[in-house]
Amino acid sequence: MVQFVHPSTEDITLAGLLGALADPMRLRIVSSMLQKDGCMSCSEAAPCPNMAKSTLSHHFRILREAGIIHTGKVGVENRNVLRIDDINSRFPGLLEQILKFGEN
Repeated sequence: MVQFVHPSTEDITLAGLLGALADPMRLRIVSSMLQKDGCMSCSEAAPCPNMAKSTLSHHFRILREAGIIHTGKVGVENRNVLRIDDINSRFPGLLEQILKFGEN
């Protein structure tokens, strides 16, 4: 069984957030998750329909390790939840601003 590692709220860093969201695909994943109440499976949040599963897994690992998402098993599916409250407790309003300006 796969165990996902998630940083604690205190371990979420500005450099980690900015580094993870600097990639346009990861920015698109987070943006689409935010539009869907912050919770999606990996396949639902895929920024491109033909993206290789290994590439998608890589993007989700980066987002998870930066503290942007929390991944958990629900049946056979991995569900990803944005950690908006955790990010806002460390950096109020940052995620919304990044997403706002990232769309341009």
